[in-house]
Amino acid sequence: MADKTTEQAPQNPYVDLPQKAFWKTGVANNSAFDIHGLWSPKFRVLPRHKIVTAGSCFAQHIGRALAGRGYGWFDAEPSPEHLSPENCKRFNYGVFSFRTGNIYTAKALRQWMEWAFGVVDVPTEVWEKDGRFYDPFRPAIEPNGFESADEVQKSRAVTLAALRRAVEQSNFFVFTMGLTESWQNAEHGFEYAMCPGTLAGRFDPEKHIFHNHRFGEIMADLKAAIRLMRSHNEELRFLLTISPVPLTATAAGGHVLTATVHSKSTLRAVAGELAAEHRKVDYFPSYEIITGTPYRSMFFEPNLRSVSPNGVALVMDNFFADQEATFGPVKPPKKKAVQRESGKKSHDDVVCEEEMLNAFAS
Repeated sequence: MADKTTEQAPQNPYVDLPQKAFWKTGVANNSAFDIHGLWSPKFRVLPRHKIVTAGSCFAQHIGRALAGRGYGWFDAEPSPEHLSPENCKRFNYGVFSFRTGNIYTAKALRQWMEWAFGVVDVPTEVWEKDGRFYDPFRPAIEPNGFESADEVQKSRAVTLAALRRAVEQSNFFVFTMGLTESWQNAEHGFEYAMCPGTLAGRFDPEKHIFHNHRFGEIMADLKAAIRLMRSHNEELRFLLTISPVPLTATAAGGHVLTATVHSKSTLRAVAGELAAEHRKVDYFPSYEIITGTPYRSMFFEPNLRSVSPNGVALVMDNFFADQEATFGPVKPPKKKAVQRESGKKSHDDVVCEEEMLNAFAS
């Protein structure tokens, strides 16, 4: 008589997997708007939490959407009361949680944090152009520059204080990783926000060097930044995202398309690895929602770089839907929410310093 176990159909690990585990049932059989369960969040995000947003330009969409739904987006460096909404944006208030401008790389995040908490000395370098003075680490903060080098340093000190406040008082730190390519000071090793001579400053090939960060470097810089922040707020949790916005230009010597794929793939691998090994770090797939095969680039504007408002809305709908699927519904915030990110907004509302490199395209 045959053993009963041998008469049963052979079993394997794929037999009981959910529909989302298979491309056919999880992707191909659905419309782009019916693909769900892309994220299994580690942490519950509630309206009462203080949430910091920083990084590449796409982080601005996340901050707006959180605030628009009544969540506690943390503005650690609010604008002066007399500034109009138009001038607030012009002078980079309310764009990120502090007035750093875009933080495109992990090394830039690390150096901002090390300056803020006194780990290393803040560089004294200031750029001058047409009698006006610019901060090399946030050159677009003052569109017409500062009146003096001393004003640059004083303004930066205010932002460093805001960084400390944001880290010490917040519950979540959302960092959108954008680039691997950067320009650094050859002598001191610090990194600029933009290549000198593009937005301001003067390029010197002996003083300024191009660097394309590799996986190990990015991982080390992110770990160091997280470790430093958690030493000042041990309960702080991190949510990493990758900007789906392609590179405006590459200085790596190849085609901008392949450079973009290399850069984003490296950042995605770092984010996934760090989230897998660190219990206080999670990854949210905004990048996949915009650039993934089933979405057919439908959420890019005609320039094939800027993400449309409908794309941003879909990203954030997934964010909140996956939160609810994992932790249950959230009670509506008591305070009145500001206008939600919607199709009425344009990508022109986003401040993206790197996009200024388009001026050099012939």
